[in-house]
Amino acid sequence: MCLNHQLVNFDSNKAEAFADRLVNTLNEGGLCVMVSIGYRTGLFDQMDGAGPLTSAKLAERAGLNERYVREWLNGMVVSRVVYYDPQDKTYTLPEEHANWLTHRSSDGNLAVFAQYVPIMGTVEDDIVDCFKHGGGVPYEKFQRFHEVMAEDSGQTVLPSLREYILPLVPGLADRLEQGIKVLDAGCGRGKALNLMAGWFPNSTFVGIDLSDEAISYAREEARQLGLDNVQFIARDLTDFNQDTHAEKFDFITTFDAVHDQARPLNVLKGIYHALSDDGVYLMQDIHGHSEVHHNMDHPVAPLLYALSTTHCMTVSLAQGGEGLGTMWGQEKACELLNAAGFNQIAIHQLEHDFQNDYYVIRK
Repeated sequence: MCLNHQLVNFDSNKAEAFADRLVNTLNEGGLCVMVSIGYRTGLFDQMDGAGPLTSAKLAERAGLNERYVREWLNGMVVSRVVYYDPQDKTYTLPEEHANWLTHRSSDGNLAVFAQYVPIMGTVEDDIVDCFKHGGGVPYEKFQRFHEVMAEDSGQTVLPSLREYILPLVPGLADRLEQGIKVLDAGCGRGKALNLMAGWFPNSTFVGIDLSDEAISYAREEARQLGLDNVQFIARDLTDFNQDTHAEKFDFITTFDAVHDQARPLNVLKGIYHALSDDGVYLMQDIHGHSEVHHNMDHPVAPLLYALSTTHCMTVSLAQGGEGLGTMWGQEKACELLNAAGFNQIAIHQLEHDFQNDYYVIRK
């Protein structure tokens, strides 16, 4: 009887509209992979400002195989990313499109984010297995995630760090100029920390991250930059709360890192213990809500839930953790911060950054 009721109320127009949406999703998913390829191979950069090019000329400029370049170009044409002249058989990347796809767009390159889609595909078999048997996918399974995360940070954190993010803490820049101790927990490849270490040579900086690969990269970059006031440590922060007598820091940061942790509360308790009494903790994390119905209008909510399922949540579960997930939300964040001992929490959003919240936290 329920089946008959469903058939009677079946809306064929609604079904057709949903099918059309899925077809479009398939096309856009394919485009994400092709955009990622174009970014990684430098094809967008070679087309930027070059005017009409044949596939052979573009392949020559980029040092790539012409047959692959031609097939990629044709995919860009039918996706309305690249223009094609059938008479001259030339391809042109419009300046308006290049503005969002090339390395010169250091703070607005959407091709950087397209790389997440093929990365998610590399662990799909492992994720499907987790759906069946539980557990998680460990960090070492993600071959390029830290590389792309560093580029992601280069879109959101790095260009805004000195002008917008650090000024969220009044007087901080002056203290950094004079010389204080700074910790970045979950530092990844250490981009933000190396940047600050270069700006403020009188301060000392320590970065901690679980990934040996990320820490090795950070150390090498610091060496190349000639920084002698920064140190990077490869360490699991799961038991960070036990370091009650560890070194004290005047300024502690976490950039998009807490929700990935196996034991987020342990990390926050460790930060509380490591923070000096008059110190400041700056936490940047995803803007969202723990209740899904509040995320319906979030501009990139589907992407964030996909990233949570295939990375953020699963790497936490792989360590026997809680699997907090990307969209943990301000409510949960404040609950955990309070539980860690913090009672002064101010939440900021930057006008140009819809994706993140910035928490300025004191004891």
